[in-house]
Amino acid sequence: MAIHLYFSLLPEALIASMLGPEEFGTYYSVGSAKKSRGQAMFFEVDPEFRHPYFRVEEAFARCVPHKDGSQKASVYVSVYRVLEHLDFDALKHLYLTTMDGRTLELSPHNEIPNGGEQLHLYQEIVPVSPLVVSRLGPIAFLDTIVRNPVPLVSVPALVFTELQLGKLAEDPEMGLMENLPYSNQDHLRQCLTDVKTKFAETKMVNRISSPNVQYRTIKNGFFVGNQTQLRYFPMPSQEEIRIYNYRWFRSANM
Repeated sequence: MAIHLYFSLLPEALIASMLGPEEFGTYYSVGSAKKSRGQAMFFEVDPEFRHPYFRVEEAFARCVPHKDGSQKASVYVSVYRVLEHLDFDALKHLYLTTMDGRTLELSPHNEIPNGGEQLHLYQEIVPVSPLVVSRLGPIAFLDTIVRNPVPLVSVPALVFTELQLGKLAEDPEMGLMENLPYSNQDHLRQCLTDVKTKFAETKMVNRISSPNVQYRTIKNGFFVGNQTQLRYFPMPSQEEIRIYNYRWFRSANM
């Protein structure tokens, strides 16, 4: 029986499982005696991936059916510094699961958006999770945090997503918020105005922001980068999702 390897973002962990991606998403989001209900975001990792930091073979050996024949749902390989030790070429697909266990699959794409001249809102997810505004497009943003860090504090690798700003991306002072669901809207406007008019290229909106993402606010997709690798997993449009994965669409927009 096949054993899968998953890189969970909420929380950061490398997990071996006998469950396929959709079953694992349901198990990990709907909850069990050990975990409360919530979102799940995870990558499927090539099961052939190995790194000396991870004891994958030991985890696979423990991933056996229960006495009643049911499949082993999870064996944790690591819960610390997972991202920085992964080979991003081993990341196969990204799965986004809603709170009621509906899962959407995202595939990697080679064409990475450059961001244009507008302002951006980024939710960092792993290994840290602040909410940040910036003048920089996604690639330049990764460079300043990971590859050529401008601040004293940096990270060796980063998973983040860009969120919708609507008209605030062009006019943070007067642009309408419309249906944007962000809290503390006056503070967000001020942070956007600061990066538009002052020297700083980025500014933290919330240093302890929850990495949970309202899926309908995702602008383009998810970015995974370190010093040498960058992978992009684009988000389908709302219309595409509504047509081809209506149950997920409805669950994500409840």
